[in-house]
Amino acid sequence: MTTPARKPTVRVPGWVKVVGSVVLLLAVLFAGIRMSVLPGLKDLFGTETRDRSGPALLESIQDISRYDAASGNFQVVVDLEKDTKFLPDAVRGSRTLYVGAGTVDAYVDLGKLDKGDVQVHDERTSATLRLPHARLGTPALDPERSYAVSKQRGLFDRLGDLFSDNPNSEQAVQKLAVRHIGDAAEESGLTARAETNTTGMLEGLLRSLGFEKVRVTYSD
Repeated sequence: MTTPARKPTVRVPGWVKVVGSVVLLLAVLFAGIRMSVLPGLKDLFGTETRDRSGPALLESIQDISRYDAASGNFQVVVDLEKDTKFLPDAVRGSRTLYVGAGTVDAYVDLGKLDKGDVQVHDERTSATLRLPHARLGTPALDPERSYAVSKQRGLFDRLGDLFSDNPNSEQAVQKLAVRHIGDAAEESGLTARAETNTTGMLEGLLRSLGFEKVRVTYSD
């Protein structure tokens, strides 16, 4: 009895498998684009957003004894560019144009007053208060009014975004925007405005209590 001849095994080269995988990936992406364009298909494969966050945990409580006397609104345009030596920007590099908007509060810390800082004169008709100079709070970036105008990234940066946990991160430009907003607040005269407002508040309060003369000074 004659044994049937075994068919030769055809081995597919590795590069053919790679090309096939790329073609399949492109087909899936193309199908996704077509489904988003054709009416009705997008709703058929629509996505649902669910908030599965846990409850917020209270870490600490702090007593606040400061008087927020003034608040400034600021806006800054950040142009951040990152280059790589010996490589063109089209290959490796990025440039982000970002508009950052935020607020900075100016306050007077009334919790640092000592007994000698508040002097009430005889017959309680006049008083002298010595307060610390106003200070600036931490700049707070408003995500509702901050946005990226444009993003330019090289080929390697785009490929890195595919495998990154946080693609197209704006953390660097956000930090830079906060720093520029803080610098602008220091040059804006916001602390002087806060001291003027604090003086007016204390004068009105003490005069409503019967004091005829109120003197408020500031010192380090």
